[in-house]
Amino acid sequence: MELKRKANNLLFATGCLVLLVGLLIFAGIRQTHRPVGQVIVKISNEFNNYFISEREVTQLLTRNGRDRLEGSAPEALNLRALEARLKAHSFVKDAQVYRDLAGNLHADVRQSRPIARLTHPDTRQDSYLDADGRQLPLSPLFTARVVPVARQGGAPLQAGFFQDSTGRHYLELLRYIDEHPFWRAQVAEVFIDPNGKVALTQQVGDQRIEFGFPKNISEKFAKLMVFYRQIPPALGWNTYHRVNVEFKDQIICE
Repeated sequence: MELKRKANNLLFATGCLVLLVGLLIFAGIRQTHRPVGQVIVKISNEFNNYFISEREVTQLLTRNGRDRLEGSAPEALNLRALEARLKAHSFVKDAQVYRDLAGNLHADVRQSRPIARLTHPDTRQDSYLDADGRQLPLSPLFTARVVPVARQGGAPLQAGFFQDSTGRHYLELLRYIDEHPFWRAQVAEVFIDPNGKVALTQQVGDQRIEFGFPKNISEKFAKLMVFYRQIPPALGWNTYHRVNVEFKDQIICE
């Protein structure tokens, strides 16, 4: 009797599994042949960036309306080509295009995030820099509140500067500023002199911060924090006009 009950349970479970597989196959076949329904665009905006709009994504997918997607046959879709079209946009870091069981076409877009603005006063051709060291154009849709970076007395910072072994140190400095809310709010501008040394100006305080080469970054900012906590409260913000944290275990104020 017990053996018969176990056999019945096994047959029931097997039947349920076969039914489930059949339903999945049926749903897959039905989805494969179902025309495209809505085009649903989702833009990841965890950093409050607005460099690309839903309308612009739709225009990229449809080639400015020349390629109609709603109602088109599934076999006419090339999802990889649609993704590549979105990823070619300067402010798209990643994109996924897929269909759901209802036949709708989804485009999930992740935006690139600038961490600095490269300023070129002579040419007025400013650009953004993202966390990977890629230069991005300015956008008519949105202006990012990021630290400006300028090269003093030399040629403008060219594309690729932050990609080589030397430039990556400057990128790490900019990442550090961006990742720490206090420094992101306090650092007003970053200057790189012809010798490669860095100087900072501040939002609060008139002191020029001489940072030196972008090495031992966290230690130098820790020394600068010591200055903020001890000197201005005791002597006032206008006592010194130059603060040098370049050298190990030293803070030089003049």
